[in-house]
Amino acid sequence: MREYVSKTNACTACLGWLLRRCALSACLFGWLACAQAASPSVALHYGADAPLEELKAFDIVVVEADHGFDPQRYKKPYSELYAYIAIGEVQPSRAYAAAIPAKHLLTTNTDWGSKVIDLSWPELPTFVAEAIVGPLWEKGYRGFFLDTLDSYRLASGIDEAAQQKGLIAVIDTLHQRFPGIRLILNRGFEIVPAVRDKISMVAAESLFRGWNAAARRYVEVPASDREWLLGQLRRVRDEFGVPVLAIDYLPPQARGQMRETAARIRALGIEPWVTDGQVSTLGIGRREIVPRRILMLYDGSPGELLIHHPALRFGAMPIQHMGYAIDFHDLRKPLPAGPLAARYAGIVSWAEAPLAHGRQVADWLQKQIEQGLRVAIFGSFPFAAEGRLAQRLGLKSVAGSGTAGRLTVLSQDAMIGFEAAPQADRRQLTPLQLADSQGRSLLQLADARGQTFDAAALTRWGGYVLDPFAAIDLPNTEQSRWIIDPFAFLQQALALPALPLPDTTTENGRRLMFIHIDGDGYPSRAALPGTPLAGEALLTQVLQRYRLPTTMSVIEGEVAPGGLYPALSAEMEAIARRTFALPYIEIASHSLSHPFDWNRAEQVAPKGKDEESYHLEIPGYTMNLEREIVGSVDYIRKNLAPPGKAVQIMLWSGDAAPQAQALRIAENAGLLNMNGGNTIITRSFPSLTAVSPLGYALDGIFQTFAPVMNENVYTNLWRGPFYGFERVIETFQMTESPRRLKPIDIYYHTFSASKRASLNALYKVYDWSLAQSPNLIHASDFIRKALDFETMVLARDEGGWRIRGNGELRTLRAPLSMGYPDRAASGGVAGYRAGEEGNYIHLASGDTWLRFAASQSGAVYLADANARLTDWQPQGAGLRFALKGHQAIEFSLANASHCSVLANGRPLRPRKSSGGVQSFRVGDAAATIETRCRER
Repeated sequence: MREYVSKTNACTACLGWLLRRCALSACLFGWLACAQAASPSVALHYGADAPLEELKAFDIVVVEADHGFDPQRYKKPYSELYAYIAIGEVQPSRAYAAAIPAKHLLTTNTDWGSKVIDLSWPELPTFVAEAIVGPLWEKGYRGFFLDTLDSYRLASGIDEAAQQKGLIAVIDTLHQRFPGIRLILNRGFEIVPAVRDKISMVAAESLFRGWNAAARRYVEVPASDREWLLGQLRRVRDEFGVPVLAIDYLPPQARGQMRETAARIRALGIEPWVTDGQVSTLGIGRREIVPRRILMLYDGSPGELLIHHPALRFGAMPIQHMGYAIDFHDLRKPLPAGPLAARYAGIVSWAEAPLAHGRQVADWLQKQIEQGLRVAIFGSFPFAAEGRLAQRLGLKSVAGSGTAGRLTVLSQDAMIGFEAAPQADRRQLTPLQLADSQGRSLLQLADARGQTFDAAALTRWGGYVLDPFAAIDLPNTEQSRWIIDPFAFLQQALALPALPLPDTTTENGRRLMFIHIDGDGYPSRAALPGTPLAGEALLTQVLQRYRLPTTMSVIEGEVAPGGLYPALSAEMEAIARRTFALPYIEIASHSLSHPFDWNRAEQVAPKGKDEESYHLEIPGYTMNLEREIVGSVDYIRKNLAPPGKAVQIMLWSGDAAPQAQALRIAENAGLLNMNGGNTIITRSFPSLTAVSPLGYALDGIFQTFAPVMNENVYTNLWRGPFYGFERVIETFQMTESPRRLKPIDIYYHTFSASKRASLNALYKVYDWSLAQSPNLIHASDFIRKALDFETMVLARDEGGWRIRGNGELRTLRAPLSMGYPDRAASGGVAGYRAGEEGNYIHLASGDTWLRFAASQSGAVYLADANARLTDWQPQGAGLRFALKGHQAIEFSLANASHCSVLANGRPLRPRKSSGGVQSFRVGDAAATIETRCRER
């Protein structure tokens, strides 16, 4: 915040110069631009469920600290939590309320049920410092929003000067007790001259729109009140050099009015925040958060895991690939309350039949539609779509007419028949017709009587595609197909706008590649000369041959002395130590007893029962989830890992379907987690239903799926052919084009090193993958990108886009319709590279401001690189940046023909040049690059 204050004071200092040097209109324009640049963006949210991940789009986020937020855990380089404090009033529910002597309570604020405090109470400064601010300071808060500063005016016959003097004393005491404290005042205009050097900002409520707490209604502010308040704010800003904030109030569903009001405030050079009367809505300020979450409703049934439901199996991947995170919600549970339109880009429902409580679901969906959310229905309406329920959605039930003869396809949209032709089935017919002229049928069926049915349609509220025309399982096979194009349907049904959205497949324009190995088969004897253990063969035949970043795990129950192979343990542990000592090997656990069914493990463990069929039969061992996860990591750390080298990943075993308890144990132990999913698309299974999503959150913990399945699938569960894993190349190819859906992930088990055919398959897969010129990373890097994907926030900001994340995910994918990234006019944008679905935009950090241009600029930019940016500094017409990777550095620059390029201070010549792009290579895995460019 100090940076903002100094910038504002600098603006004030230059105001006199502006007045002497320029015309009045130009001076005002220059001053306004300077003041706006100096002011931080601010959001306020007093709800217990404040969406902090979205609110990090703002520099300052004011919250109600009593809800238990952790400011230290939240703190970002670009965003900080401030605690709300009422100085002039106290609610009886506050922990410190009883400690305020009754004689120092002036009156009652009947609108809010709070007591007004006498600010002239001599002990008030100490009380505020010790009873209110001190405990919050201990929790990590360094910024505070001081409210109710003028409440003393509710009391009659009060000495206002004494009240103001007391308030100044409070602020002085806070600065003495808490060096570096940052304060925002809500009003208190009279004291600003005395504390101008001790405050960061002054706020005021209701510049254009207000909230009448007594009448419980929103009001328009009278012009006279507005002009007075505007005069006060301008004086604070212009005379005292302190940024100002206006907080206005509108109903949460009035997003358009909120947007318009925020723009009016911003046009005055004042920081805006427009929210609801309870300050519990994701409001609109200088920035407007663009929702990139989808609420996915599904009809869970007792005993069924979400991981097996079509909502996750089929529906999640297209949504995540389009750049949206998903919140899954079981329709059996109470539906989300409160306004959702500000947080969600849309609602998707995937039900397999109408629900018994379908009427309540229908009413809830109707309410969401009325508040501006669009809905996409897959499979079945979750309620009986007939009668008045159908009419509300612009539909008409024709059930009474019956269905005669065979159904035929009367008409179909281009998005129908995506992977298989629609097959009309009377047994699965939902007899509905569009009854709204705003709707468009995507698939119309007809019976022998000529009666028509609209089995899929786009509607004024979204759209639906009913079974069996969404995705189908092929009879007598383990395969499935999409009937509808899910990308086109979701885009149109939810009216998703063109946006720059995060992508986990790519970094700096290169497809990502990593390798991870499950420890299964470590004790196996390899069919190689000398019959070494498979762990030894893996080390010598693969890991030391390729020397690539690899995540390697072992199963404690196979390797440890107390496991299944005590006679081989010493030899296996020695091999594991040599393996884990390699600098490019990342260490993971693959559990203690390799559970095959994690749901069963979770159910059995708390009861103390044990049935060995769902995990390896370790002598004397009874299933214990903590021991499986944390215990196996501790074993590896203490016995196999080099000193100081972390064991940071849990690679799930067996069905790789951990449930909430196992995920929570891993999370609490500080472990990343991965595996699961079932991406097996090949030429013999050519369907996007065979491409799994990025992962999913269960009870708030995200499980990252393996991008591609391991060799078990390609070798018929290791029954042969043992060279079958070479077919994973088909999977890599089919997840690259026409859409890059996945990074390259070479995922296999230790036993793949036990046979010559499987080793040769590995060599073929490694060599093909490296020939694609990928960007090599570890599995942990990918997992962190997946976690960053879940929480990255996108906001409209001053004609551009503010993108904030954790700095792990460094790629946005933007459609060509948005134009070209303007590297020179943006902040934290290194460059871009064209892909089949648009431009891959390279981010230099976790905080980016992105602006597009209609045409390509002439500024030099990074076209691609096979390593991570560790530093990025535009320097005039040139650049200075650092790259660090796992192989010899390769990178390309666009628009650099007029530049000299240096690597680590030495001139570097391009290896090739084509289409304005020059390609370079540096022999080291890290380099600092500098371009010195002539002005053109």
